[in-house]
Amino acid sequence: MSVPQPRQPIGSRERIRLTKKWAYLVAKSNYLPLTHGEIESQFGAMLDQLVRAAEVEPVDIAAAGRVGRQLIALNCVSDDTLTCTVEVLGAGLLAQPELRGRHQVAQRVVTALGALAAGYADSGKQSIFEQQQNLTKSLFSAAKETQQSLTAALARFDEVAAASASGIGITDRAGRFVRSNEALRAILDLSENELSGMSLFDVMPQDEAMRMRTACTELTDGRTDRIRHRRTTLLSDGEPVRPLLSIAPIRGGRELIVIVDDDSELALLRNQLKHQSLHDVLTGLPNRQYLSTRLETLLNQVDRTTGATLYQLDLDAFSVITDGLGRQVGDQVLCSVGDRLRSAFLGERAMVARLGNDEFAVLVENSPATPDVLTMIGRINDQLAEPVYLTDGQGVAASATIGVVHRPPAEMSMEDVLRTADLTLRRARSKGTPWELHDARLDVDDRTRYGMAAVLAGAWETGEVRLVFDRQVELASGRTHAVQAMLRWDRPGHGVVDHRQCVDLAERTGLMPSLGDWLLRGACEQAAELADAPPVEVSLPAGLANDEDLVARVLREVGQSGLPTSRLRLGLPAGSLGGVASDNLAYLVENGIDVVVEEFGIGPMDLAHLEDLKLRSVRIARWLVERQARPEGPGSVVLRSLTQLVAMAHEAGTTVAVTGIESAAQADWWRDLGCDIAAGPHFGPADSFHAAAQ
Repeated sequence: MSVPQPRQPIGSRERIRLTKKWAYLVAKSNYLPLTHGEIESQFGAMLDQLVRAAEVEPVDIAAAGRVGRQLIALNCVSDDTLTCTVEVLGAGLLAQPELRGRHQVAQRVVTALGALAAGYADSGKQSIFEQQQNLTKSLFSAAKETQQSLTAALARFDEVAAASASGIGITDRAGRFVRSNEALRAILDLSENELSGMSLFDVMPQDEAMRMRTACTELTDGRTDRIRHRRTTLLSDGEPVRPLLSIAPIRGGRELIVIVDDDSELALLRNQLKHQSLHDVLTGLPNRQYLSTRLETLLNQVDRTTGATLYQLDLDAFSVITDGLGRQVGDQVLCSVGDRLRSAFLGERAMVARLGNDEFAVLVENSPATPDVLTMIGRINDQLAEPVYLTDGQGVAASATIGVVHRPPAEMSMEDVLRTADLTLRRARSKGTPWELHDARLDVDDRTRYGMAAVLAGAWETGEVRLVFDRQVELASGRTHAVQAMLRWDRPGHGVVDHRQCVDLAERTGLMPSLGDWLLRGACEQAAELADAPPVEVSLPAGLANDEDLVARVLREVGQSGLPTSRLRLGLPAGSLGGVASDNLAYLVENGIDVVVEEFGIGPMDLAHLEDLKLRSVRIARWLVERQARPEGPGSVVLRSLTQLVAMAHEAGTTVAVTGIESAAQADWWRDLGCDIAAGPHFGPADSFHAAAQ
C-alpha cells in the first residue's frame, strides 16, 4: 500500500463541517434514537473510517463496506439515505486534506463510495429478509392469538402494515386481495379500489402466474410452509418490477399473507456505481481495472493461432494543449481520441480503454481477418491526424507514441503483458520513434535497468554506493592535474556499476539531487584534508546543472568543508548550457570555482559556447573517444574534425581534456592531437582522494 498523507485531526474544521452536513441530511429523513451529539459522533467516526479506506492503496473496500452496514445498523433506511450519502460524500471526500492531490483521487472516492453502497445494499437486503422473517413470525403469532377476535386482528394488521416499508397484502385461498397496505399499492401503482378486485396472479405475467398459482395451492394445502422468490416479476402500471416476494398461510390456510420488498432503486444505484468503478468518468471508456480483467480473461480463452494484441498509446505533447488552451480543451481532445480509436478498430473485437491522463490502450482479440500490426498503426495515425475543431474554429491534432505487444506467449500473465506494453512504450519514447513492437530481449534489459534504479536508494543507504577517485594527468608532463570524484556501486552478485550508470539510474528515480549533494560533500571533505593537493573535480548531470539553487548548494558544501573554492572544479554537460546552466557557470566562475564543459564537440552550439561563455576548459565527448579507440581508428572525417576542434579550443585559450583513456598508445594519440589533460583506467582509479592525489 502507498504511504498515507499526514492525517488531519478528526475535529478539523473541514471534517466537522462535512460530518454535520451528512448527519443532518440523513437524520432528518430517518428516526435515530440518539441525541444530536451522539448522532454527530457516530457519523464523524464513520466519515473518518471512510477517509482512511479511500486513502490507502489499494482502496480498502472492506472498510468502506462496513460504513454502509453501520448506516443500516443506525436505522438509516429511508429511501433517500444512500442517495444523500453519495451526493454529500462524493463532493466532500474530494476536499479532504488526506485525499487532496493524491493520484486518481476521483476514482478512489468512487471506489470507496461504491463499496459503501454495496455494503449498504447487502446489509439492507439482509435487514429486509430479517424484517420479513420477524414480521412473518409476528403476523403468524398475531393470527393465532386473535382467532377469537377478527376485528382486533385486522386492526393490528393495519397498524403493522401501515408502518412497514414492505408491501403487505392479505389474499383469500384463490389469491384475491382482501386487504393491502399503502406500500404494496405504491409498488404496483394501483389504488385500493383497483387492487381489491384483482388477484395476486393478475399482477404477474401469464407464465409466471401459472407457476405461482400451483405454488399457492401447495401452500394452502399444507404441502409447503411458505413461498420465497427473490426475483418474481410483477407488473406496475404495465411495466415489470422484480421485487423480493414472500407468501405464507394464515388463519389455518384460509388466507395468505403476501410480503413484497422492492429494492430496484438500490440495485440500480449499485449497478451505476459498479459501472463508474469500471469506466473512465470523462470519456466513458473502460478504465485500467476493467481492461485488466478483460485481458486476464482473454489470455485464458484466446485462440493461440491468432492470439491477442495490446496497443498502449501515450499522446504526444498533450501538456502543450492543456497548458496553452486550457483543461477544458484537453478534455475535449481526450474524448475525441477515445471516439477515433473506436473508429480505427471498428469491425474488430476490441476494447478501447483510457488508462489515465493522456494514456489509452486497445486490446484486440485477433481473428484470421484481423489486419497486421503495421496496418492497425496506420489506421490509428490516420484517425488521430485529423484535427479536432474547437468552438472558435481552431483545429487541434494529437499524435501518439505506441507500444505494441503482439500475440503474447501463453506463459505471460496479465500483469506481465501490461508491464511489457508500458516498457515498450517507454522504449519508443526514448528512441523518438512513433511506435515500437515488443522485443523480449530488450524487455529483459529494460526491466533489469528499472529494477536497478528502484533499489539504488536502498543500496546507497546501506553503503553499497561509495566514492572512488580518478587521476587527471597532464599529458605533456605526466603530473597529476586534478582528482575526479565519482560514484561506484559494488552490487552484490551483479558486479560493479560505474559512475555513468549510477547517474543515469539516479536521474530516473529523482534521487540525483540528494546523491549529488552527497558526492559533492564527500569530495570536498576528503580534498580539504590535504592542503597542498591538486583540485578535486565533480561532474554534474544536466538536471543539476540547470538547478537554480546549484551555486548556493555548492558554496554551502565548500564552506562547511573548509575547501578553498580555487581547489574545486565542476563538470557541466555541454548540452545543458543555455539559460539557467549558463548563468550557473558564470556565477561559479565569479566565485573562484573552475568549470569544465563536458561532452564537448558533438553539439550544434558547442563552438558558439566556446566563444560566448569564455570557457576555460572543455572535455571531448566520450563518444568521440570511444570512436578513436576502435581498431579501424576514427576515420578521416572525424580525425579532421577533432584536429580542428582542438585547434579552435586552444585558439580561444581553452584547455582540452579527454577521459576514458585505456592504454598508453591511446594517451599518446590524444597528446599528439594536442589535448592537454587525460583521465581513465590507464591512469588508475583509487579508493580515496589521498591515494589518487599522490
